Amino acid sequence: MPADQQISATVCLLDDDLSVLKATGRLVRAAGLEVKTFSDPYAFLQHAHEHHPWVAVIDIWMPAMNGLEVQSRIRSIAPETRVIVLTSKDDPAIHAKAIEGGAFAFFLKPVAGDEFLESVRTALNGTLESHAEDAA
Repeated sequence: MPADQQISATVCLLDDDLSVLKATGRLVRAAGLEVKTFSDPYAFLQHAHEHHPWVAVIDIWMPAMNGLEVQSRIRSIAPETRVIVLTSKDDPAIHAKAIEGGAFAFFLKPVAGDEFLESVRTALNGTLESHAEDAA
């Protein structure tokens, strides 16, 4: 990673449904984690390019760009980012593609708070540990 880029421990949330974005943001903040929310995939990808988030929670079905495309692009921009998929449609083919594409976890909306937060924490902790090992 170039020296002018920084890694952010903030959890990034991307969802075009503003009510889901707000509720998920509230849930993650209530767990004591920092959150940055995005409703536009292009704005999220620009942020990811500049900040290399450690954890990104991405919706699949968005009008501007679907979440699988966002996931693919984030892999190029910030391969260390752990992606958690949060979607409203239970589609086994999409689930499989997301996991094959490197998704850390896959959840259906409405999300079960405890299991989802545990996944976010595990993703964040695993990334923090990975970066600590790289620095050693």
